[in-house]
Amino acid sequence: MTGLHGVCLQQLTYMQLPEMILKPLTHHNKACIGIYFKKDSTLNQFIQATVQAQWSQTNQCWYMLFSEANYRHLREVLKGKVTIQADAFMKETENLHRATAEKILPPVFRTKERLKDRPAGSIQPINRQVLPEMEKHLRLKGYSSSTMRTYLNEMAIFLRAIQQHSAAAFDSNRIKDYLNYCIVQLQLRENTIHSRLNALKFYYEQVLGRAKFFWDIPRPKKQAILPKVISKERIADLINSIENVKHRTIIMLAYACGLRVSEVVSLKVKDIDGQRKTIFIRKAKGKKDRVASLSPHMLVMLRAYYKQYRPRHYLFEGVTEDEHLSARSIQMVLQKAKRKAGIRQEGSMHMLRHSFATHLLDKGIDVVFIQKLLGHNNIKTTLRYLHVTNKDLVQIISPLEDIEGLLKKEEVVFTKQKK
Repeated sequence: MTGLHGVCLQQLTYMQLPEMILKPLTHHNKACIGIYFKKDSTLNQFIQATVQAQWSQTNQCWYMLFSEANYRHLREVLKGKVTIQADAFMKETENLHRATAEKILPPVFRTKERLKDRPAGSIQPINRQVLPEMEKHLRLKGYSSSTMRTYLNEMAIFLRAIQQHSAAAFDSNRIKDYLNYCIVQLQLRENTIHSRLNALKFYYEQVLGRAKFFWDIPRPKKQAILPKVISKERIADLINSIENVKHRTIIMLAYACGLRVSEVVSLKVKDIDGQRKTIFIRKAKGKKDRVASLSPHMLVMLRAYYKQYRPRHYLFEGVTEDEHLSARSIQMVLQKAKRKAGIRQEGSMHMLRHSFATHLLDKGIDVVFIQKLLGHNNIKTTLRYLHVTNKDLVQIISPLEDIEGLLKKEEVVFTKQKK
């Protein structure tokens, strides 16, 4: 070989090869491969000419953009010429991937933003068109803003994880590898995996038009989580701990009608029908309208609230009359009330909806009527509450009671243990 490249190759054929260490490196907000070794002019010339790496004065090392292709190229070019300590690199790379894949971008969907104004984060240019295309398709399909945010954020995490690889070029096997990585390495929960699967399925089948693309991609079995419920007495303690009339009315209404927090904040003054004692819930989950009944006590509370606050458009106004109170604000009100009431059970505003359904079951209300009140499409969703109701459980006598007379008294057993 002639020229610089040939000279370097000849001079690198040492009896004792120089040692080189590869480490993950973040340089100018980009994931890179850091190439570290002791000062060696010949090796410097070779790295610059053959590997086409760049020098970082700040980190005092050579570096290349991080990718599987660059890493393989680096290993192949330097094979037999230097000793590479890559074990540390592989271990740190897994940690880097985990941190990168799980760091969620700022919400990519904003109703008043233009596409060009949205931050693309570390999504590579080859995939920059994915989110705008997906958002347009979601909007044309009429998906809710909440679902759009979820799908776009999940897709953004995926695009950040695959770096410079084209998402459109992925086949089902590579999707399986990615999902396996999410389960094994990131240890994501089943619900998160389902959410990510739904986003990927929408992109590949709806946006790219690959019908049945996910047929052979299995879904993890969901964990059967029981609804979080608190007793009627604790509900009363919760409401009594709230002094602000507006906040008190919100919590009472959510429990009295089994409303979602999104349904509470979206209520308008005209949705309350005092004559018929009903409340009209517009475009709830699944874009379904439904009607809920108002108890006399709840109607009195609403009238007292209206007399004091005089809302004009939204029932629970935010900073201005043109916007409603945020769901986050209501969640904070609930958590503060729980602390004040001494309620340690976990649960958000949705806990009130779960408690509403469970307490109706405890009273013996037919599950079909509860399904209609909650606005569930599938009766199976409502049947979950059968697992937490105590209507029938309190009537079951434990077999321990049948042998109570045959057991030694606790006082006698304690005395013998003491001796």
